[in-house]
Amino acid sequence: MTTKIKPKDFRVRRGAAVDLKNLPTAIDPFYSSKEDYQAILDGQVARLVEQQELLYASDCYALLIIFQAMDGAGKDGAIRHVMSGVNPQGCQVFSYRHPSPIELQHDFLWRTTRDLPERGRIGIFNRSYYEEVLVVRVHPELLASEVVPDAPLDDETVWRRRYRSIANLESHLHANGTRIVKIYLHLSKDEQRKRFLARIDEADKNWKFSQADIEERKYWKSYMTAYEQCMKHTSTRDSPWYVVPADDKENARLIVAQIVVRALERLKMSYPETSEERRRELLSFRKVLAQ
Repeated sequence: MTTKIKPKDFRVRRGAAVDLKNLPTAIDPFYSSKEDYQAILDGQVARLVEQQELLYASDCYALLIIFQAMDGAGKDGAIRHVMSGVNPQGCQVFSYRHPSPIELQHDFLWRTTRDLPERGRIGIFNRSYYEEVLVVRVHPELLASEVVPDAPLDDETVWRRRYRSIANLESHLHANGTRIVKIYLHLSKDEQRKRFLARIDEADKNWKFSQADIEERKYWKSYMTAYEQCMKHTSTRDSPWYVVPADDKENARLIVAQIVVRALERLKMSYPETSEERRRELLSFRKVLAQ
């Protein structure tokens, strides 16, 4: 099934200023009904499954998908629905929270670098090394626990250095076959409030809510500034950011699915060709099995 979703409409251009206040958190849906939504999603998942098989068989590329968002934006749901048909043997999901004491003994990119996908596989980061220029920027007191030697005297130097480190890492990964797609689920503060209330009112969602969720809402403006600066300095031609309107969960999932599928289809992968020598070998195996 074809879709009218164009990933470039949500892409952050390299070096472009980002003003999240002027970017929509909701747009006209790409589906007309629940049934239509499911049909479109099923078609996208089928294309994704096909591309995953090619990714594994060709063994030339890896795909890293990074999800960042405010709490309640639907990262878990997007991952669950979009990747629903993918072979779990070729896909891994990693979630990152506060660094452990051991992780704090290393540079800020170390803990996620260990989890990068190998060629032929898809890796998904639910939050990522970008937390180090988002949460840490909003709560700069966290920098003290990282004990960075020769720490710069001003905050802006810290972030510029980290943006550069991230951009260099992603450039290195791209040059070595890892394609990176970075998705920011753009949720409105009002929609977050509604989802938090649902987590309180619906018993089976109570476990999703904590005091920290309330506390972090107080820093909404600071987080928006951190995201804007982050995307401005780290969205590149090879490793772009996509700002996906997230107030409509179903619509967001369709957009995310299309972005991921197109990233894989652009690789123009094919199954390895069988050489004449390999073909002769296979025919000899066939003779043995036919006996």
